[in-house]
Amino acid sequence: MRRIDVIGIGLGVLVVGGLLFLGFKVSGFDSMSAGIWTQAIFISLLVVWVLSYIFRAATGTMTYNQQLDDYEDAVLQKRLDSLTPEELAQLQDKLDTSPSESSD
Repeated sequence: MRRIDVIGIGLGVLVVGGLLFLGFKVSGFDSMSAGIWTQAIFISLLVVWVLSYIFRAATGTMTYNQQLDDYEDAVLQKRLDSLTPEELAQLQDKLDTSPSESSD
């Protein structure tokens, strides 16, 4: 993520918070209650975001892990594409004759 993206997200959150506060004020809340409800909503969203981050970290589905898996798949595919038909046949024979060794 670039710095400009972080700045944009920060400004977006600031604007949404202000609009949320104004929405509460327009709907009849006093300034104190509108501020408390705005903070409660933002804290709730923060807790949900942190829990989703922990879940993605625990299950290994974070962006970095996905990019690493995609890169490894691309490297293996490139190696496979560069093999000659004879080498492919030899590799296939090797895999067919010793499946127990490849699972270790």
